Amino acid sequence: MKKEKITILFLGGGRRVSLAELLKRSGKNIGCNVEIVSYELISEVPISLVGKVVRGLPWNDPDVVEDIIRVVKEYEIDIILPFVSGAIEIASICKDRLPNVFIPVTDFAVASKLFDKVEAAAVFKEAGFPIPRTYSVLSAKMPAIAKPRKGRASRGIQIFHNMEEFMHLDDLKNYLVQEYIENAKEYTVDCYIDRKGRILTTVPRERLEIMGGESNRTRTCHNEIIEKLSREVIEKFSLRGPVNLQFIHDQDADRYLLMEVNPRLAGGVICSVYAGAPITDYIIKEALGVELSPCDDWATGTLMARYFKEAIFYNK
Repeated sequence: MKKEKITILFLGGGRRVSLAELLKRSGKNIGCNVEIVSYELISEVPISLVGKVVRGLPWNDPDVVEDIIRVVKEYEIDIILPFVSGAIEIASICKDRLPNVFIPVTDFAVASKLFDKVEAAAVFKEAGFPIPRTYSVLSAKMPAIAKPRKGRASRGIQIFHNMEEFMHLDDLKNYLVQEYIENAKEYTVDCYIDRKGRILTTVPRERLEIMGGESNRTRTCHNEIIEKLSREVIEKFSLRGPVNLQFIHDQDADRYLLMEVNPRLAGGVICSVYAGAPITDYIIKEALGVELSPCDDWATGTLMARYFKEAIFYNK
């Protein structure tokens, strides 16, 4: 389907300026103008530098789906892309309500389980994927790491080296407690799966420096073990659209462990796109019904280093 303009609605994508620019570039390459609208709680967010910001409701508001549907109609939205956990669940609900809008997300029943770390760990273990040893209060061994079961961006994570400290953790039932692996490398895998379930690309990146839960410095790297595990995870959970998977490599025991499955674009996906994985192209082309081709010849060793850039807003 040939279109001169495509409008993409970001849900919670207020900082994704570079990604918006790559989506615009992907559209331009096929003769299509891409416009960005972002649904946010406040107007003063960086995405306003390259698109329009629409003030919306919190993800847990009972009227948020109807409000997003209103925005879709008002701005003639063609694609919806969620960027945070709550928005992914909302987008997967909208998928059933908006059949003419391309919403490349995993089904709600699967996605909702992945955002509760305790439930997700149980699902991973039941499926037979290698994960760190998971503890109850009585079975915990030190050192241990405690993650808020519905936390994000590494917020609230605590590491314990003795039981006395650990027992002072408030409200233990709201945490996933696992073994803490000190000598470990962290990896993100940027993936894209089309609506037919074809895995088009899987790009591992080593997370060299992390700030606020996102890669501040990252490098692409071919890794057969991680790529094979990624495909198995994708197939097991019937994931769709852009997905990022988190693994760690326990270097002392030489084991790769699944940590998280995030059915959304990762902040560091920019690195994978510049390495040659056409993930932003896939989004635009699939929305237009263009045939997609798998990509496994992306450039290993591509390094991305981030820097801060300011967006200034004046009191009008």
